Amino acid sequence: MAYAAASGGGAGGLTPILMIALLFVVMYFMMIRPQQKRRREAEQMQSALGPGDEVVTIGGLHGTVTGVEDDIVLLEVAPGVQTRYARPAIARVLTRAERPEVTEPVSEDAEPVKE
Repeated sequence: MAYAAASGGGAGGLTPILMIALLFVVMYFMMIRPQQKRRREAEQMQSALGPGDEVVTIGGLHGTVTGVEDDIVLLEVAPGVQTRYARPAIARVLTRAERPEVTEPVSEDAEPVKE
């Protein structure tokens, strides 16, 4: 009888370790990966800021981007009133300014395209 009870305990010691590992895997896919995706999207949005964009800061202030430096964004919050904000303080972009597509500069040595 004692032999049967001792042999059944071997598999029981591995089960809690598997449950903990499974819990970490579920937490990674349910919490960590989506947070990383949101952070990447926010960084892309903040790096694409340009003059004319209408934005909202994390404090709820609405304004129009008038200038962009390395880590500073100049916002016009009222006619003639400009304030400086850190780039990460921009929560979302309401409307994007129309910007022309960037094309490769044409060399002066290049031949014109004939139709």
